[in-house]
Amino acid sequence: MAGHTGIPVPKPPPFDLTDFVNGLMIDAGNFLTTMVQPWRLIQIGIIIGLFVVAHLVTRYWLDARLRVFVTRLARSRHRLFPLTRAIANRSRGLVFILLAWATVAVMREVTWLSRSYLILLYANLATAWIFVGFVTRLVRNPILSRVLRYGAWIYVTLRLVRLDDRAVEILDAVALDMGEMRVSLWSVLQALAVLAILLFLASWVTSFVHTRIRRVDDLSPSMQVLVEKLVTLAAYSFAAVFAIKSLGFDLSNLAILSGAVGVGIGFGLQKIVSNLVSGFILLLDKSIKPGDVISLGDTFGWIQNLSARYVSVLTRDGREYLIPNEDLITGQVVNWSHSSKFVRLDIHFGVSYDSDPHEVRKLAVAAVAAVDRVEQDPSPVCHVTGFGDSSVDFILRFWIDDP
Repeated sequence: MAGHTGIPVPKPPPFDLTDFVNGLMIDAGNFLTTMVQPWRLIQIGIIIGLFVVAHLVTRYWLDARLRVFVTRLARSRHRLFPLTRAIANRSRGLVFILLAWATVAVMREVTWLSRSYLILLYANLATAWIFVGFVTRLVRNPILSRVLRYGAWIYVTLRLVRLDDRAVEILDAVALDMGEMRVSLWSVLQALAVLAILLFLASWVTSFVHTRIRRVDDLSPSMQVLVEKLVTLAAYSFAAVFAIKSLGFDLSNLAILSGAVGVGIGFGLQKIVSNLVSGFILLLDKSIKPGDVISLGDTFGWIQNLSARYVSVLTRDGREYLIPNEDLITGQVVNWSHSSKFVRLDIHFGVSYDSDPHEVRKLAVAAVAAVDRVEQDPSPVCHVTGFGDSSVDFILRFWIDDP
C-alpha cells in the first residue's frame, strides 16, 4: 500500500517520439508481411466481394422495398418509424454483416479457423460499428451524439485489433506534471468520455422528469418549472464535478477559485445573477406562471415560458417579448389571472339623441350576453354616463373568465 508506507509511485518513462515512430514502422512491416500470405489475400478478396454483393443487393433490390415501407410508416406516424428509418439508412452495412457471418460459418465448417480470421475480424468490426450507430442515436444532442459515436468507434476498433493496450501506453506517456498531480492525455480522454456519458444520462434524467412532472396535476405550473430547473441543475452539476474528480483534481482546492468567481460576479455579472435570483423568486412566490396574462408597460400578452434569465411573453399580434426577470420583480406588473381569471371589461359608446335609451340598454346587454366568453353571473349591465354634444354616452360592463 503506497499510500500508507510513503513509497512514491514510480512514474512511467518519458515519451520518446523516435522510438514510437520506429515501433510503428516495425509493426506496419510485420502487418504487411502477414497480409501477402495466400490465404490472407484470399480473405481480403472475399471481404471485397462481400462488400460488392451487399452494395448491389441493397441498391437494386432492398432499398426500393425499404423506402416504400418507411414511407408508409411515416404517413401513418407509426411509433416504429424512427427505428425502421435508421435500419434503412444502414441497410448496406446490415446486409454485409449477414453475409460476413454466414461466410465465416461456412468456412469454419470446410477449412481451418485461421483461414477465416480476417473475415471474422471485419464481421466483428462491422457489427460493433452498426451497434454503436444505433445506440448513439438515442442521444438527442447532435454534438454529444457525434462525439460518443466517433469515440466508441475508435475504442472498439482498437479493442478488436488488439491495439488498445498500446494506444493506452502511448496516451498515458504524454503527460503533464502539476506538482503532486500528473495529468496524462489518457486521463483527459477518460474524463471526457465520463463527462459525455454523464451528460447523456443527465439529459435523459431531465427529459424523464419533465415528462413525469407535467403529468402531476397537484403541482402548479410554476412549481413544475422550479422542480425541472432544480433537477436539471443538480444533474449537470453532478456530471461536471464527477468528470473533474475523475481527472484526479482535489475539489477542496477549488475554494480559492470559487472566491475569485464570487469577486467576478460582484463586479461583472450583477445583472445576470440578479435575473437568476429573480427567476427563482418568481417560481417560489408563484406571482406569475405559464399561461397567465400580464401587462408590463406597453407589453400585454400571455406568459409562454419561465426561463432562468427571462420570461417569454407572447402578445396578441404574435410577437414574443423576452422580459428580464428583474423587471418583473422591481416593476409594476398587472397579472390579469393571478388569483382569479374573472376580468371586468368596460365598453364606452354613444348613440344619437333620436334613440330610445331604454331600448339601447336592452340591445347592448342582449348583444354581449350572446357571446360565449361573457359570464352570465354577474350579468352584463348598461348605464347612461352622460350627454355629449351629439350623442348620449353609455357604458357596457360585463365579465369574462379568459383574460
